[in-house]
Amino acid sequence: MSIKRILLIGGPGTGKSTVIHTLEQRGYLVHHEISREVTLEAQQQGIEQLFLEDPMAFSNRLLAGRINQFKNATLGINFYDRGIPDVPAYHKFTGDSIPQEYIDACNDYRYDTVFSLPPWKAIYQSDNERYESFNQAVTISNILNEYYKDLNYDPIEIPTGMVEERIAFIKKHLAIE
Repeated sequence: MSIKRILLIGGPGTGKSTVIHTLEQRGYLVHHEISREVTLEAQQQGIEQLFLEDPMAFSNRLLAGRINQFKNATLGINFYDRGIPDVPAYHKFTGDSIPQEYIDACNDYRYDTVFSLPPWKAIYQSDNERYESFNQAVTISNILNEYYKDLNYDPIEIPTGMVEERIAFIKKHLAIE
């Protein structure tokens, strides 16, 4: 048995976390999105929105956390809610420069399969950690998909639908039970 790293990408509010939580409930190993954790830690330090106040500090924390998640993969299938290339892709969205170390990390740590969840207005909600509008979420999703393609990934789009249908789609493509 080998290590398989399966990545779920998409803009905010596409249902990634719901799919990840359901996979976890079914016994699969998952690596959760860490941006909320980074945001909450910063808020506990008195920084309301680290992403807005110090984007590089936020990105550096995300990158370190996602590299750690990548390294902590165990034998079998590992599902990830967002990946290392999401960090520089978000810099494309914000117009910030992309440090070479981010590009190097994208090339050094490669995922086996990338699934993309498309923007879905019917389920989109903003909250304290998700401040983007739906239109911004669509833009982010497009940037993410293009950035992954530029890294020679071929994101597989998961159709919108009930979580059961989305998981069945993933399992069919991975040929798992």
